[in-house]
Amino acid sequence: MRSQSIGRIALFIGLLVLLIGVFLYSAITGSIKITPSELIVGLLNGTDERAAIIRDLRFPRMIMSMLVGAALAVSGALLQAVMRNPLADAGVIGISAGAGVFTVLLTGLFPLLFFWSPLFAFVGGAVAWLLVYAIAWRGEYSPVRLVLVGIAVHMIFTGIGQLLPSFLRSSIGQANLISSSTLAYATWEDVRLLLIYGTIGLALALLLSPWCNLLALQDKTAHNLGLHVTRARLVVSAVAVLLASAAAAVGGFLFFVGLLVPAVARLCVGSDHRLSLPFSALAGALLVLAADTIGRTIAAPNEIPASVVMMVVGGPCLLMLLRRGGRAHGN
Repeated sequence: MRSQSIGRIALFIGLLVLLIGVFLYSAITGSIKITPSELIVGLLNGTDERAAIIRDLRFPRMIMSMLVGAALAVSGALLQAVMRNPLADAGVIGISAGAGVFTVLLTGLFPLLFFWSPLFAFVGGAVAWLLVYAIAWRGEYSPVRLVLVGIAVHMIFTGIGQLLPSFLRSSIGQANLISSSTLAYATWEDVRLLLIYGTIGLALALLLSPWCNLLALQDKTAHNLGLHVTRARLVVSAVAVLLASAAAAVGGFLFFVGLLVPAVARLCVGSDHRLSLPFSALAGALLVLAADTIGRTIAAPNEIPASVVMMVVGGPCLLMLLRRGGRAHGN
């Protein structure tokens, strides 16, 4: 038991070190190249124009990538606990698409209310989630039916999002919220916005980790252990929707993050959400930061959106998860 604890601590330390390493590499790599020492000196004395550009343009993008990755990964872990299905994800079941549609509406109709876009996106994500749950409910809870209905709802909201620019001229520039990431346009204001909503969502997720452990059990077993299953499922779902919606509102659409990272977390630290949720947050931050860095540098001076990189990586990983899905649940 002690060796297992030491191994898990080592995993967390290694993941944190890797995240710091990728952050430093991303900071000095790109169209503007600079050595670490030059970057540090330039940031301290303010005399290096390259350091100033990196501070104002590249740092917000990098920090945004990590915040979006952490939010989506934890959101996926929460949804998988609620639905007892390793294929549950905010992108798969339509939450991100619903959040994106409502964000486009807010941007097109009330562009001055940008600060409230995560809350408006939360409404859109909640509408999508409630729609999925209402359609999928047939007198009993079926995780498979929820995922299938969620895919259909995702398609509906994605189609609506593609139609909106035809009716809201001012939202044309925001249409990629439905189909792509917007990390390349990140500003410090975006970082501050997501930091507020993301911190609230991540803190609530960690507080709800004991409920997530109980939700992984059968409903009768969880109820006998003192958990109000319906209330717990609604509260955990609301936090998952908040995280996914805030990420979609500010960072755009990134597929597979909430699907892949929780699966890796279960393999590395087990199914205890008190460990898997913080591990998912770190791993999600690392994954999206790495995807954005690869997209920014692999075909320089052209850029590949992080969403495209995630699709290329996530597709094969999803196929592997589908093959493992039955064994993961003892079927």
